[in-house]
Amino acid sequence: MQQIRSHESVWQEFLEIIKDRVPLMTYNTWFMPIKPISLDNNRLTIQLHDPFLYEYLEDKYNRVINRSLVEVLGSGAKLVYEYSDNLNKNSQTDEEESRSVEEPKNGNGATSSKILLELPEIKQISFDDTGLDPRYTFDTFIKGAGNQLARAAAIAISENPGNTSFNPLFIYGGVGLGKTHLIHAVGNAIYANHRSKSVLYTSSDRFTSEFVENIQNRKVAEFSSKYRNLDVLIIDDIQFLTGKPGTIELFFNIFNSLYHDGKQIILTSDRPAKELKDLDERLTSRFSWGLPVDIQPPDFETRMAILNKKAERYNLQLTNEMIEYMASHVKSNVRELEGCLLKILAQMTLTNVDLNIELVKMCVKDISSTRIVNISVDSITKIVCDFLGVDEKKIRDKTRKSDIARARQICMYLTKSMTKLTLKMIGLHFGGRDHSTVLHACAEIEKEISSSQKTKELIEDIKRRIELTCT
Repeated sequence: MQQIRSHESVWQEFLEIIKDRVPLMTYNTWFMPIKPISLDNNRLTIQLHDPFLYEYLEDKYNRVINRSLVEVLGSGAKLVYEYSDNLNKNSQTDEEESRSVEEPKNGNGATSSKILLELPEIKQISFDDTGLDPRYTFDTFIKGAGNQLARAAAIAISENPGNTSFNPLFIYGGVGLGKTHLIHAVGNAIYANHRSKSVLYTSSDRFTSEFVENIQNRKVAEFSSKYRNLDVLIIDDIQFLTGKPGTIELFFNIFNSLYHDGKQIILTSDRPAKELKDLDERLTSRFSWGLPVDIQPPDFETRMAILNKKAERYNLQLTNEMIEYMASHVKSNVRELEGCLLKILAQMTLTNVDLNIELVKMCVKDISSTRIVNISVDSITKIVCDFLGVDEKKIRDKTRKSDIARARQICMYLTKSMTKLTLKMIGLHFGGRDHSTVLHACAEIEKEISSSQKTKELIEDIKRRIELTCT
């Protein structure tokens, strides 16, 4: 049998939530004096002692009140404000009060007034629908010289999304430097502090897949409407939209709609907007309308701070010597620093070895070669073929068709430079060709790179995609 909830218990639940979302002085001054009057289904009536209080709450805390009420009562919750300067009056029925704005004086000469105002129906926004990872917050993001400006801009946006000069915020930098962490942190902060705002995080690959799916289902208008009605749009790895003209055109229109409506846009890329050669120039120019800001690899002091913070999280009792050794030898990005700690933790847990400097040195050595170990010839082949629009099945055939042959040469060149496979092994992977064929392929690509800026950029783009996907 379902338990009937009273208006007092519902209001108490509401206050418990509000208390964590507003300053304590605000809570004590403005919320504590309010009295709950009645509960009818999802309609909660509260009584105010001052008409000014309604205006203040509506102006300052409308969003947090709405969202908190929904958490207690569910979607469709309604809040009715009642004002009376005589809180003890009970001489009139609810029906009589509802019909009047100003009541006659009662026995002791007081005048009672009432304002009946209903909030519009509230639709609950689920955190799961945002795509955000709750683990990534500003508290867990280590500030350093290389990310200081990006972090400061992100915090400013989280406090006033869409109303700063940082729109769009375009964050660029290499793999594993904290771009994704930072944009999740912005989204999480906005969701926590502006609960009526609709926030969505997605990757450019996911955006494309969703677009294609909606084309197949003939729901492109619905897809576009979903994105145009957002308050905050966060897209990771925007560079992967290159080579997808239909998706680029749709995103261009969504971008314009959001921007002109004053909605917040946050994007990341592995390089500056001007280097996104295959992305529509109309779009890349818009990325500079707000704030383009880069994130650099962490310096020694920042790497030390990151290691200390993450070691504390994993409950690893590392000495200063261990921290300094890792910070000195693992320099490229944050992801590898964390990988080193996880490697140490795994060795201690699975092999029951003691934590000492020798274990740390061994794990650092393993991590330094992980990038090469994780990249396989199959993953290189798949990414190259996807990038160039070539059928992967044909790459190992005997065909000499120019587009297939060039893709094969690029695969061989990247496999040689990014893995530990011998020339003979590489040749076997590509249709049983001998080592001289592999050498010739590598020489051809190297010659192209040295003579053609376009080829150089193409190879760099593919390498970035491989590193991002495989490490």
